[in-house]
Amino acid sequence: MIELGPLRTALFVPGNRPDRVDKAVKTGADAVIIDLEDAVPLSEKEASRAKVRNKILEHAERKIIVRVNSLDSPFFQGDLTEVITGSLACLMVPKVENGAHIREINENLLKVEKEMGMEEGAVSIIPLIESAGAVQNVFQIATEKTEPARIYCVAFGAADYTLDMGIEITKEGSELLYPRSTIAVASRAAGIEPPLDTPFMMDLKDMEALKVDAYRAKQLGFQGKLCIHPNQIEPCHLIFSPAKEEILYAERVVRVFEDAEKGGSAAILLDGKFIDYPVVERARQILKVAKLI
Repeated sequence: MIELGPLRTALFVPGNRPDRVDKAVKTGADAVIIDLEDAVPLSEKEASRAKVRNKILEHAERKIIVRVNSLDSPFFQGDLTEVITGSLACLMVPKVENGAHIREINENLLKVEKEMGMEEGAVSIIPLIESAGAVQNVFQIATEKTEPARIYCVAFGAADYTLDMGIEITKEGSELLYPRSTIAVASRAAGIEPPLDTPFMMDLKDMEALKVDAYRAKQLGFQGKLCIHPNQIEPCHLIFSPAKEEILYAERVVRVFEDAEKGGSAAILLDGKFIDYPVVERARQILKVAKLI
């Protein structure tokens, strides 16, 4: 299984446009998602698979994720057969509704991995949570046990979720508070990596609104954001990366606390702030993420 994290940004690009894939891999996105689902017309889905496979092989040094078509579509099995290679970082599977879907995905992947002579479990998955039912079942999805383990993290798709709910997406985003919170809490409780947030689609030129939206997701427990335009990458990296001041303060917290601990104290004040074990552990998490980035 290819190491994926941390994923602050994952940039979508249409699978029927190889030229755009070439441009996407040159951006600073942590991963590139080649899309075979919504971005590809029905008439081009089958023909696009070979183009996608060629680009996975060509850009083997990059983290390439492929969003295949959903389990209930006539394209799912063919997508797996043609795009799975040893260079593929991960599969994103849309419209996952429950734990049974995870088992079905695993069974299909096992067959393809065996046919390809690949190690079982070589391909990880990112289930997309895109409906009211999926939000309610997200803990079941995230904890579904397969052999081998498949789920890297889950991702939120607000466009289909709001369609299912019959509501509109707004810049203010209050309509997404419940699904975002539920997905983030379920991911943490399941012990998988933090989730990826839905793309910001309201106004691609409004960078301040994008930053507010990304910060809201970070505060709820998301590790990064799905992106639909290269201009979203830098602002999202800024939000989902520890700031220099944050890193320096975390280093101070760990250093001062460890010195105090040696002296027999496990609760201290630093710059007027109360520091105990949970605060120190959070500081260590920040330093770990900063090191990985």
